[in-house]
Amino acid sequence: MSEEQGNPDEQPRYFPDIQEVSVDAPVLWLKKGWQDLKACPLGSLFYGACFVIGGYLMIFSLRDAPEYIAAVITGFVIAGPFLALGLYELSAQHERGESCKLTKSLIACRKNVGNMAAFALILLVLYLGWVSASVMVFAGFYSGDLPTMGEFFRHLIMTEHMNFLIVYFSVGSMFGVIIFSISIISIPLIKDKQMDALSATVASVRAVIFNPGPMIVWAGFIAVLSMFGMVTLLLGTLVVGPVLGHATWHAFRDLTGTKPEVS
Repeated sequence: MSEEQGNPDEQPRYFPDIQEVSVDAPVLWLKKGWQDLKACPLGSLFYGACFVIGGYLMIFSLRDAPEYIAAVITGFVIAGPFLALGLYELSAQHERGESCKLTKSLIACRKNVGNMAAFALILLVLYLGWVSASVMVFAGFYSGDLPTMGEFFRHLIMTEHMNFLIVYFSVGSMFGVIIFSISIISIPLIKDKQMDALSATVASVRAVIFNPGPMIVWAGFIAVLSMFGMVTLLLGTLVVGPVLGHATWHAFRDLTGTKPEVS
């Protein structure tokens, strides 16, 4: 009996060999992200301006719906890696020694579109789950009229309604850990290595499992810098957004042990 042979020309699917990194690696990622911004200022600040404008549009559209505002801000964070696709391309250009071309970065989303869409669907399902959970928590603690936006932020600052805040941020943290774990390097893998969405998600979770200390530090940097962007009325996001985007590209390089292609 003859055995069925596979196609000898078919290449095995790429799957990264996840590397263990030091706990101070996130500091280096941020430094490299800052260097990329300085090397590609026009393109980087263009994407930073997109972050700022997008944030203002979201807040303005939900100024009378505090039960949705935190969820939508989270959604903006979820969408960040997709919005940072152009920043990843600028970082790739810089590491190859090329001049930074904004126009080329704008079409970076054309690579592996199908799997980009599939991963976006995964995040969308999680996002809708968080939005629903956010509304349910508000409904459970505010039996009468919902608070205004000003009252909601006063509760945060003055730590009023502690039971509500504990439950709300506990639920939010659960969704945040899941979303962070599956997306830390997924989109760079889909873009740079043409991976399918499921394999990229698994690789991202493995990166977190193999590097719990550095990932906690990295998540803390993201949270603090994102909060800085918020407390500066989003103006800080003009710089913070691009730096985090560029830094994520270098996190991907270190966590997967991949080297830039020479042009």
